Amino acid sequence: MKKLLSIAALLLVSAAIFAQAGKRPVIGISSTWGEGTSTSAPLTYVESVIRAGGVPLVLPITLDPAIMAQMLDRVDGLIMTGGEDIDPLKWFGEEPVPGMGEIVPARDSFDIALIRMAVGRGMPLLGICRGHQLLNVAFGGTLYQDIPSQVKGSSVKHSQKAPRYYGTHTINIEKGSLLNKQIGLEKVAVNSYHHQAVKDVAPGFKVTARSVDGIVEAMEKIGSTKVFSVQFHPEGFTASNIDTFLGIFQHLVKEAGKK
Repeated sequence: MKKLLSIAALLLVSAAIFAQAGKRPVIGISSTWGEGTSTSAPLTYVESVIRAGGVPLVLPITLDPAIMAQMLDRVDGLIMTGGEDIDPLKWFGEEPVPGMGEIVPARDSFDIALIRMAVGRGMPLLGICRGHQLLNVAFGGTLYQDIPSQVKGSSVKHSQKAPRYYGTHTINIEKGSLLNKQIGLEKVAVNSYHHQAVKDVAPGFKVTARSVDGIVEAMEKIGSTKVFSVQFHPEGFTASNIDTFLGIFQHLVKEAGKK
């Protein structure tokens, strides 16, 4: 009888291990704010997570910290998506310049709180475009509110008129950085849809890629393989079955699977 019970216990443990091994990491995707009437995320992020082996879960905007915490309880990693400008007065103490665009205060508050919670938990996090800028601001960095009017000598068009799967300018990537390891390149053409950019880098982070006019195109948290960001939109390529930047999402999913 004892032998049968031991075998049964072993089978249960084995089943649990196999079930866990076959479980895909869940990646939370931050959402947009549709004038207070909707909250959603572009399918390009969803499709990129799926292609990388993860399960996408769009996180609706809320200002309740308890709900945010429970959202993070249910995911293994996080993508902070692109979108509107970030309120400079509230988040890094600067008056808005004339070239600054639309801001969404509720989204700023949600995104920054979510980033701080996730990083505080040691959760894998990828920031993309606005998400890249938010990661910097959340930990004490600042932004150029408007590249054309604030960055002297900028020689690159950072807001392209071309498909999202098409690269229009190059970036130089630091050898040995997370981005370099993820895509295996030190120079690559990227897409570009922004007019704000990282200015003063937050303490604890380092720049790992720049455009030819010096704009910060990638960052990572010093001493961590879990927290990193890019200014361009890798999901535009990945969702179109172009694998140049698939490794970015695969790295996030892999790190999330270690939870």
